[in-house]
Amino acid sequence: MVVIRLARGGSKKRPFYNIVAAPARNRRDGRFLERVGFYNPVASGGEEPLRVVFDRVDYWVSHGAQMSPTVARLVQDAKAKVAPAAV
Repeated sequence: MVVIRLARGGSKKRPFYNIVAAPARNRRDGRFLERVGFYNPVASGGEEPLRVVFDRVDYWVSHGAQMSPTVARLVQDAKAKVAPAAV
């Protein structure tokens, strides 16, 4: 099964997460199939805290991928921020 989850990067006390589609059996930070975005919880100033490629997330979900609870929340927040701008 494929899971869309966070893979941690960054240095100590400066987390940075890639949102990746990976087989469920692979390690958290191990090999993945595709990077579909990123999340930077310590973004400040003009830095972008979250980027999600919605069409690729939709592709993986349509092919049976499951999103982790955290990624589902982040995608929902990102869609809420994009929707008012499109109107």
